[in-house]
Amino acid sequence: QVRLLESGGGLVQAGGSLRLSCTTSERPVSRGVVGWFRQTAGKEREFAAGIRWRDGTTDYTDSVKGRFTISRDYAKNTVDLQMNALTPDDTGLYYCAASSDWRLLRAPLEYDDWGQGTQVTVSS
Repeated sequence: QVRLLESGGGLVQAGGSLRLSCTTSERPVSRGVVGWFRQTAGKEREFAAGIRWRDGTTDYTDSVKGRFTISRDYAKNTVDLQMNALTPDDTGLYYCAASSDWRLLRAPLEYDDWGQGTQVTVSS
């Protein structure tokens, strides 16, 4: 089981930026993908971005394309999510998760291990 720990959340004004970091307990060589998800009250957890650990291939949901960038640091076993041009709609609890599947899947059920989440709040 991979342990995941998120950090970097906080309160920011609309138009601002935040950088989230996910630290993993092991290099997810056998864990093909690390994803970032977000959830707001009353809504299902949704995929925001994902990265295939081995080759750095990325995927983004349409609402964050051009604003969010996911990256991995192979030496530090971290996956970061740089979030720019934030809007109140980006508010939520952000989770990182690891999947053993090599495919960049978006369904939360495809991910095996989850962090506790970090809160992002964007004020208007």
